[in-house]
Amino acid sequence: MIDHVRDLASVREATERLLHAAASLDNAAVAEPSRLPGWTRGHVLAHVARNADALVNVLQGRPMYADAATRDSDIERDAPRALAAQIADVRETGERFQAVGAEPADWQRTVELRNGVTDRAARVPFRRWVEVELHHVDLGIGYELEDLPEEFVLREIDFLADRWSGRPEVPPVTLRLGYDEDSPSWRTGGDKGDAVVLGGTRAELLGWLSGRGDEGAHLAVLEGDHLPNLPPL
Repeated sequence: MIDHVRDLASVREATERLLHAAASLDNAAVAEPSRLPGWTRGHVLAHVARNADALVNVLQGRPMYADAATRDSDIERDAPRALAAQIADVRETGERFQAVGAEPADWQRTVELRNGVTDRAARVPFRRWVEVELHHVDLGIGYELEDLPEEFVLREIDFLADRWSGRPEVPPVTLRLGYDEDSPSWRTGGDKGDAVVLGGTRAELLGWLSGRGDEGAHLAVLEGDHLPNLPPL
């Protein structure tokens, strides 16, 4: 069962890790490329801040973003800012998200995110946790997939495996945490094409599902003839 209070605490801890790491940068480093194509570290930090505002909107019953163009232009506007402004923004927007999360609410209600996606309010804190953790990795400043908390990685693998389920462009895939038939496993992909079984570590599985790290290049193909490619998230 989802525990939004526990997830809010995890978001706070993850945000503090990100802020502590970002504080070691300087203005020049913020302007350097991140691991996300076309984005500097400033873009990543700006997105983390704007995402907090967007999820506050979701919890308060407003549209997540006015529209896609506004979302993108806000990130572009904020990306060139100096490090001090970036850190202050991530901290202040993170605190606003925590404050709204602490308000009495019906956490079983359905809320709307982007592109018509809906979810229970109780899962919004986990979605924020995902944003903070994975974008910390995207900064490319020493925090890697292998450093992510175990609970987070397992839950995100489960979440992404479900997200890719039923996609016709992805063959049937079984993901194994390890390399034998008794290993914990997840099913994903569609029902067309040759079945594939992949085995590896938590970080390798998450890297393939999220398009990060080596994107699963070191996963073992236990059944099937190749590592399938996933579309962008």
